[in-house]
Amino acid sequence: MASTVQFDLVSPERRLASYPATEVQIPGAMGDMTVMEGHAPTITALRPGLLKVVGADGTRAYVVTGGFAEISATGISVLAEQAVPLDEMTPAKMDALVSDACEAAAVHSDKDTADKAVADIYAMRATAGI
Repeated sequence: MASTVQFDLVSPERRLASYPATEVQIPGAMGDMTVMEGHAPTITALRPGLLKVVGADGTRAYVVTGGFAEISATGISVLAEQAVPLDEMTPAKMDALVSDACEAAAVHSDKDTADKAVADIYAMRATAGI
């Protein structure tokens, strides 16, 4: 059996997941990363994207809009700004995420950062096939 890490995902609305995982793929602000047992302790910001978790029951995916991940050799805790299991994501919910990102970009003082967030949402939408 493959080694596992404890995976926990929470958002302000609810606790979405807490189970052992063999690998967690994170949309990090500085680039994608894969976490497995024995990973060096790290804290990273998240960008909008798909967070994928491989466990005993297969792969589960979650749409995240940002937040932070705290990684240790034995676990990963993700504190997401917004998170929705991919199988609960609807076109209407995705449209709302796009709209929110576009509105935020229109008033954000750092235009480059805001435009990057909008581009990440559109890329996430394409990857998710929604």
